[in-house]
Amino acid sequence: MFQVGEVSRRLGLNPQTLYFYERIGLMPSPKRTAAGYRLYEQPDLERLSFITQAKALGLSLDDIKDLLILQDGQQLSCQEVYDRLLKKVQHIDETISKLQTLRAQLTPLLDQCQRSLDQAHPGQQCVVFQQHSLVASTDLLHDLSLHHQEELNHDTQG
Repeated sequence: MFQVGEVSRRLGLNPQTLYFYERIGLMPSPKRTAAGYRLYEQPDLERLSFITQAKALGLSLDDIKDLLILQDGQQLSCQEVYDRLLKKVQHIDETISKLQTLRAQLTPLLDQCQRSLDQAHPGQQCVVFQQHSLVASTDLLHDLSLHHQEELNHDTQG
């Protein structure tokens, strides 16, 4: 059994994060001591570790909650599980595609900067953006920024 401070240290989480996850339903209410201190068991640490890793991979708290509901086997039909997982995979594929497009647009600029550095002109003003337009990238960056903002909004609501 682990108290909040120990869990926080082991997982690198702020204690308030633990309380927040409990409040929004990501974590079940833990056992408590007679004095009211929260006591976490190993499965709780594993669940918190999963949440932390999933957040690091860019999943919103709502996405994580959905996955945990699926894992907990809460009365969902096979079709509901399939639909939710398919939607998430499609969303991930779309994001990957946009990021690959952005990478393809930025890589030539990086190469040109490297060539300039290799020619012993590291202090020279960079002309990459004068020679290449990123206008095509603007919409892509905007879409990715909006997606990121939506994820942040989901994470702060609850």
